Amino acid sequence: MTYAWELAFSAFLISLAVQIITIRYSKRFNLFIDSHLEDKPQRFHQDSTPRAGGIGILLGMFTLLFTPIGWKLLVSMILAFCSGIFEDFHRSMPPKVRLLLQMFAAGAAILLMHSVISYLGLGIYLPYLVAITFSLFSIVGLMNAMNIIDGFNGLASGAALIILLSLGHTALIVGDQEMLNMILIVGSTLLAFFIVNFPKGHIFMGDGGAYLIGFVIALIGIFLASTYTKISPWYILAILIYPVWEVIFSIYRKLKAGRSPLQPDAYHLHMLVYRHLTRNNPLTSILLLAGYAPFILFSSLYPHNSKANILIVVVFVICYGMLYRFLFQKEKTA
Repeated sequence: MTYAWELAFSAFLISLAVQIITIRYSKRFNLFIDSHLEDKPQRFHQDSTPRAGGIGILLGMFTLLFTPIGWKLLVSMILAFCSGIFEDFHRSMPPKVRLLLQMFAAGAAILLMHSVISYLGLGIYLPYLVAITFSLFSIVGLMNAMNIIDGFNGLASGAALIILLSLGHTALIVGDQEMLNMILIVGSTLLAFFIVNFPKGHIFMGDGGAYLIGFVIALIGIFLASTYTKISPWYILAILIYPVWEVIFSIYRKLKAGRSPLQPDAYHLHMLVYRHLTRNNPLTSILLLAGYAPFILFSSLYPHNSKANILIVVVFVICYGMLYRFLFQKEKTA
């Protein structure tokens, strides 16, 4: 265990050092810069800021190579990261190519980790081919969900850290030391980013970082749920419900309005909270994370109980809907 903490500390230092270097040289050479002058619906910062925090996160994760499980993930992690880093370079990647990279990364990880969700709890089993498709969809979906909530300082990274805490607690319960070590390393690299991102936003995670974090978290969740029968798949959904429901609801409301789900807009929950409740970037993240954390806490108390976690999911969706309806009414009358 001491060795695991040493690796985690090394990952933290690597990630932090790369974040600081990236901040300095991105501005000097105008690389990865997200200009505050660009007209985009998700623009809420006041200064031009590098959006390459994912580089430090990825390099910090290279310490996973010193763990038995790490070498299996390296190639797939790089693919997941590359599916977004080109956007951070302002070199647009066609959506089909980006999706193909993400699916290839997810497929390689599933193959090497033997992680497939075939049991959904409550006596429901999926045929193996359906289970593989479902697992691919889940990983790619969470990659994009994490990117969607990456809108304010500390929001995506803070949510990911809380989720990793829950997954680490569950890995400890089932006695999976290898997975616990992986969670410690991933969490350490992300903590280093969080320090320079929140509250001042000196650097953003970027698409590459958001896709990478979503990919790793999804893979950890699938591995735990598929390996240990005492861990309910509904527990994994319950602790991920905020980013998951954000992307599902986003697709629904855009289709209902006759718009493409692939086009960005300014009506995500965090944007409405900012405009009508906080008018403050870091305070928006604090408010949303404070509302999300209790759901993760309750789920963490019952990782084995499908019915309890289904109830938690339903309560979250109801609370989300009530808050969104309230804020959207204010949006229409503003």
